[in-house]
Amino acid sequence: MKRKIIGLVLLLACASVLGACGNSKFKADYSLEIPDFEHVNQRGETVSLESLKGKPWIGMYIFTNCVSICPPMSLNMAQVQEKLQKKGVEDYNIVAFSVDPDVDQPDVLADYLSKYNVPDESKWNLLTGYSQKYIEQFAVKNTKILVKNDPNSDQVIHGNQFFLVDKDGVLVKMYNGYAENIEDVPIDTIASDIETYIDENL
Repeated sequence: MKRKIIGLVLLLACASVLGACGNSKFKADYSLEIPDFEHVNQRGETVSLESLKGKPWIGMYIFTNCVSICPPMSLNMAQVQEKLQKKGVEDYNIVAFSVDPDVDQPDVLADYLSKYNVPDESKWNLLTGYSQKYIEQFAVKNTKILVKNDPNSDQVIHGNQFFLVDKDGVLVKMYNGYAENIEDVPIDTIASDIETYIDENL
């Protein structure tokens, strides 16, 4: 009888483990490996793919002289951080690649970020220190997002996506980072996805 009870307990334990594995709530939509990089952020610190590993990060492309989608994208990202803060989520970073690196020096990026009253500036990395050609190729090749200099103005054409990169440096999700109707920007979903990923993987 004891053997039957022990066997039943083991069976139930195995079923629980298998059930837990099968009930993962986080589902990756993409598997795009980000290549190594090493750039400078708004604090003058060196930020590399390696230094970001171990935590997920949410990325985007912006530039400080942008007169269209960058300001609302930055506001939307700040709202994502507000949601994460309310949830008590800490193990993440925010990475914004400047698409106008000649203009966007670290002090310019720091001034830009200061306008958005972000909840925790320490988690933000606004990157620069590379060429325009580099970021155009990096964006299209590695994140499938268009970045293209406009020769007829001081503006840079770029996609409005936010992208989630996992703790191993693999892009796994993309979201609409800007829309004319703010309800079409999935701020709650982004925050929930980050929270779920962290709960399941860290």
